[in-house]
Amino acid sequence: MRALDRLKAAVSMKPAAKSVELPDGSDFEFWMTPLTLAERSKAQKNAKTDDSTDFALQLLVSKAKDKNGVPLFHQGDLADMRNSLPASVVESLMLMLLGDGEADEEDEELDMKSAEGSAEGGQSSDGGTRRSRKAA
Repeated sequence: MRALDRLKAAVSMKPAAKSVELPDGSDFEFWMTPLTLAERSKAQKNAKTDDSTDFALQLLVSKAKDKNGVPLFHQGDLADMRNSLPASVVESLMLMLLGDGEADEEDEELDMKSAEGSAEGGQSSDGGTRRSRKAA
């Protein structure tokens, strides 16, 4: 088996549910596929600046979808996101997009290991600080 074929077989490009807790205590759920290098490059190009916020907003617009694959945001929403929402809300969404992208099942497993204290010395590489939450 070619190396590229092995890599492709080892990953899932299926959409995964992500959830961010909003200030009112409710959850905002969206779906996204893992970020590819091509998608990252396109978002950087669309940002038209070196500003990391512009880049992350472009990713949010292109990657956040509902469970049926319909985009949740459009280019026309960018100004409203910048001006009408608290930075903390938009930043939470952007951070979820820019997270390490591992499967939610692994997040759940790591959270359980962290709760056990990792007495065996097999502590996860993130030290149990992962913030990704699995949507119900």
